[in-house]
Amino acid sequence: MNVLVTGATTPLGAATVRGLLALPDTGHVVGAGADPWSPLLPPRGARFSYVESDLTHRRAVRSLLGGPVRAAHVEAIVHTALHRSARASGRRVHRLNVDATRALLELAADHPTARIFVYRSFAEAYHVAEDVPCLVGEDHPLELAPDEPQWVRDRAEADLTVCSHLGSSPLRIVVLRCAELFAPHAGSQLYDYLRSRVCLRPVGYDPMLNLLSMEDAVRAHLLALARPVEGVFNIAGWDTLPLSRLVALTGRVCLPVPGPLLRPLYRLRRAFVGAQFRYRMNAPRFHLGGVLDGTRARDELGYEPRVGIVWDDARRALDRERPSVRGRRAARAA
Repeated sequence: MNVLVTGATTPLGAATVRGLLALPDTGHVVGAGADPWSPLLPPRGARFSYVESDLTHRRAVRSLLGGPVRAAHVEAIVHTALHRSARASGRRVHRLNVDATRALLELAADHPTARIFVYRSFAEAYHVAEDVPCLVGEDHPLELAPDEPQWVRDRAEADLTVCSHLGSSPLRIVVLRCAELFAPHAGSQLYDYLRSRVCLRPVGYDPMLNLLSMEDAVRAHLLALARPVEGVFNIAGWDTLPLSRLVALTGRVCLPVPGPLLRPLYRLRRAFVGAQFRYRMNAPRFHLGGVLDGTRARDELGYEPRVGIVWDDARRALDRERPSVRGRRAARAA
């Protein structure tokens, strides 16, 4: 099978490319990304090529599918390209998150060789509230409130966009609603939350969280390509643990704080050190929690989590990336 991987310069996209190339029955892999290149990617060769493409423009999507993708006789598209920053907003971000997904689906439906579309979605798109279960199945409602941050709204809209093509598109479509991918530069809100030595949580609450490793995320995408399945699947991670335990395992100090103070405190942190964590966006799960039900993925996709987070490695990586005012100034200067 020949495969296109979008978002190939991101940690998940690059790991998916490497995972595909490690399989003996994979043909040619085309990586596409907005950056000129990434050291995470393997060298170009007979089985791998890379294309710099700005998917925020429909013309670029058409050129990608009609040019390198068609020339490589690509049969499957793995779409992982979404904006990772919670601080980014606006029309251009929406074009990447939603419009590019819609364009890929519509143009791939008429493509001469493409027949499979795998979309990486997010468990963060699920609605978390007191009146819905904390064990989240695929039929759980998505977060569609208009006052939610764009980071959440775009993910829910893109997910629904893909789901709306199920059953009507000639493509075999698989939507993987992944648990939070706990890795550097992967867009994880919890990872950014833990970059501080002292982590604040609401007094009286210690929610259960589920985290996904990079290895399991890649394996889920490879299974979605290999198995003759279609529809939505929850991709749960190996590690299910309370927030306080997560903080302890990463060598941080967990400090309970009255709930009304958390949002202004984290707003100040974001202003001073340029952090990505937004308490408003995470408040529901910091009070109520939520764990994915991976039964359908186990029964139909053949996926079960196998690889947990290596906490010593995570702690060392977090220590190297602690936010600072100096880092904020350097980012502004750049």
